[in-house]
Amino acid sequence: MIQHLNLSPAHTILVTGGAGFIGSNLCKALIQNGNEVVCLDNFATGKKENLQEIETHENFNFIEGDIRNLSDCKTACEQVDYVLHQAALGSVPRSINDPITSNEVNVSGFLNMLVAARDAKVKRFVYAASSSTYGDSTSLPKIEEQIGSPLSPYAITKYVNELYAGIFSTTYGLDTIGLRYFNVFGRNQDPNGAYAAVIPKFIMQFMAHTSPTVNGDGSFSRDFTYIDNVVEANIRSLTTTEPNAVNTVYNVAYGDRTTLNELIGTLKSLLSNFDPEIGNIPVIYGLERVGDVPHSLASIEKAKKLLGYHPKFDLEKGLQESVRWYWENLKN
Repeated sequence: MIQHLNLSPAHTILVTGGAGFIGSNLCKALIQNGNEVVCLDNFATGKKENLQEIETHENFNFIEGDIRNLSDCKTACEQVDYVLHQAALGSVPRSINDPITSNEVNVSGFLNMLVAARDAKVKRFVYAASSSTYGDSTSLPKIEEQIGSPLSPYAITKYVNELYAGIFSTTYGLDTIGLRYFNVFGRNQDPNGAYAAVIPKFIMQFMAHTSPTVNGDGSFSRDFTYIDNVVEANIRSLTTTEPNAVNTVYNVAYGDRTTLNELIGTLKSLLSNFDPEIGNIPVIYGLERVGDVPHSLASIEKAKKLLGYHPKFDLEKGLQESVRWYWENLKN
């Protein structure tokens, strides 16, 4: 858990989607650093158990509500200094199967939160953007100012978020920072369901001695980003006093890419330390997934320069932490 970044003096911070994977890790880090945290979640994808460690803490206040309801957003923003907006419906396949709901949550819900934050006069609105915004751009590494055309409804919603944030900055004076996450993984990430992310899904399948299915031939690559790097980027976005650091977007990644085949090799090696038989489990290769970007690699120079962001966890170190967490907490 991030301990070396402090918000001083302590503040009241709203985390939307705070019962989710990234949101719950943010809530815990902020509480650990002495802040008061308000969490807004409707449990559509978040889980109550993600907040068990802090649910009774005197500085933690949970509000069950939906960002699609403006009144819930306004209630959550009352007496709040900062907003970390994580609430969204993720997953490219989910958005392809149900674009309407993805738009309602990710666009209408986002607009509701901007309006509520503006009216409550919060000091800064930091939101989860997405690497999917780069769309069909083939240039590597991905640089914030150079994007392509979206490849999915989800990507459209996250790009629209950036446009709305820019308008609220210039029109209403609301300070905003968007963080384009690149394939985040780590503790509390749900390994189950049709839209589970690849790392927790593969870990759980290997632990169950089940062959995971790779979409494509395994040559697609990603800039996998451990959760503590993401927590650091969010806290640095709240604490930066650099005038040029606000009202813009940043890549949040490690700055290195790994193919799915390389990922599988590392996972099997790490998990074999707990169960040697996992090293012999074969992998199944299937069809490529619609809307998938072949390769993803972030430039993090902008975040380094303006936010002082320096990720501490490379892929292997993050996977070591993740494998241990899943083995200790979810192994049957």
